[in-house]
Amino acid sequence: MIYKFTLIFVPLVLFGLPTKAQTPKHIKKDYALFWKDQFKGKSLDASKWDIRGEGTKRHHATVSADAVFLDGKGHLVLATLKKGDQYFIGHVGTQKTLLTTYGYFECRAKMNTQRGPHTAFWLQSPEVGKTDGDTANNGTEIDIFEYHTNKGTDIVYHNLHWNGYGPEHKSEGIEVKQEGIEDGYHTFGLEWTPTAYIFYVDGKETWRTETAVSQRPQYMILSTELTGWGGDFSQSDFPDYIYFDYVKVYKKKPN
Repeated sequence: MIYKFTLIFVPLVLFGLPTKAQTPKHIKKDYALFWKDQFKGKSLDASKWDIRGEGTKRHHATVSADAVFLDGKGHLVLATLKKGDQYFIGHVGTQKTLLTTYGYFECRAKMNTQRGPHTAFWLQSPEVGKTDGDTANNGTEIDIFEYHTNKGTDIVYHNLHWNGYGPEHKSEGIEVKQEGIEDGYHTFGLEWTPTAYIFYVDGKETWRTETAVSQRPQYMILSTELTGWGGDFSQSDFPDYIYFDYVKVYKKKPN
C-alpha cells in the first residue's frame, strides 16, 4: 500500500467497547454466509490463506512467515518483528484461493499497540496496477480498515487506491474517530455493491462512497506494514501484534 493522497476527514464518535461481533442488522437479514475462517487449530489453513509475498521487502520491513501464526485460542496473530537491525511483517491473502465480486466482508480484530506499524484488512485486485483509467475492470485497492497509533489511538482509516501506484495514482479516504478502538476486539465491515462501497465499524455505517467501484473479482488481505505512515518506530518496543478473531464473507440472498 502506498500513501500519496489527501484524506477527507469525517470525524465520528462511536461509544462503547464491544465484546462480540457487531454485524449490521440488514446484513444478517438480506445476506447469507458464503465463506469464513475462525482460525481454529494450530496452523494457518492453507486451503484459505497463503503467505503473501514471503521474502518481499516492503518499505522498511520484509514479509516473513515468522510473523504469522495462530495462538491456539482461535486467533490469527500478525506481528511486526525486529531481529537485529532488520524488521519483519506478516501478510496473508486469499489470492490463490478466493477472488470474488460484491458482498459483505467482515473481520473482528484487536489492535496493535506500538508506534510505527500499521495494520489492515483490505481487498486487492491483480490488475490494480494498470493506469488506463478502466477502474471497473482493473479493480481498486479497498482498505476496509487501517490502524496506527501515530495520530492517537482512537482513529481508524478507510481508504481507496486505484489507477496504479505511480504518477497516475488516485485515492480517496477518511479517518474515523472511534473512541476506545485500542481496547478489546472491534468489528470492521465493507458492503460492496455494483454501485457503492459502504464501510462499517462495530456495526455502524462510517463511510459511503460511489468512487472507483470495482466490478471485478478481488481477494482479501490481512497485513502488518512498516512504511513510515505509522510514525517513527525507532524507539518502539517490538514485537508488536494484531489479533484477528475471524474473517467472514456474506453474499446477497436472491430476491
